[in-house]
Amino acid sequence: MFPLLWAVVGAVAGWLVRWGSVRLARLEGLEPGSKRWQVFGPPILSAILFGLFATEPMSLQALALRSVFVLVLVQVIFFDMEHRLILDRVMFPAMALALIVSLFHQPWWAGIATGLAAGLLFLVLALVGSAIFKAEALGFGDVKLALFMGLLLGPLPTITALFYGVFLAGVVSVGFIIWHRSLKGTIAYGPYLAAGTLIVLFQLGRGQ
Repeated sequence: MFPLLWAVVGAVAGWLVRWGSVRLARLEGLEPGSKRWQVFGPPILSAILFGLFATEPMSLQALALRSVFVLVLVQVIFFDMEHRLILDRVMFPAMALALIVSLFHQPWWAGIATGLAAGLLFLVLALVGSAIFKAEALGFGDVKLALFMGLLLGPLPTITALFYGVFLAGVVSVGFIIWHRSLKGTIAYGPYLAAGTLIVLFQLGRGQ
C-alpha cells in the first residue's frame, strides 16, 4: 500500500517539476512545449519511479532524499529532450546536495574523487569531440551531469551508470539512423545518462 501512496506523492512532485521547468525555460528565453509527453511525462515517470523506489527496504528519510535525486534526474531527462539544455540552476544545487551526502559515506572522499574524474573525462571528450567534428559533440551540461553522477553514486556504480547511459544512447542513435535513413542529426546525451543513473540508484537501493 505504501508504494502506491508514494507513487501519488511522485505524481504531484512530477507536476511541480514540470511547472518549475516551464518557468526555468522562460527564464532562459525558451518557449515551453505543450506536447503530451512534455506535459504529462514528468508526473507519470515520477509516479512510476517513486512507487518502485518505495518497494525498497529503507527509512522514510532515506527514501525522501533518494526521491529528491529522482526528481532532479526526471527534470534533466525531459528538459534536455525538449530544449537540449541541462540547467546550472538545477545541477549546481543538486551537486551541492550530492556532495553533502557523499561526505557521510565511507570513504568520504570517494564520491568527490569520482565526481571530479567523471566530470574531467566528459570535459576532455567534449573538447576533443568539438576539435574533431568542428561541432559540439557533448555539451558542458553533460560534463556537470557526469560530475553529479560521480558525487551521487561513487566509483563502481558511476562506471555502471555511464555504461548504461552510453549503451542506451547508442541504441537510440542506431534507431534514429535507421528511421531517418541518414547519419545527419544528433541526440541529447543527458536523458540517457540520467536514465543510467536512475537504474543504478534503484539497484543500489535493492542491494542495501
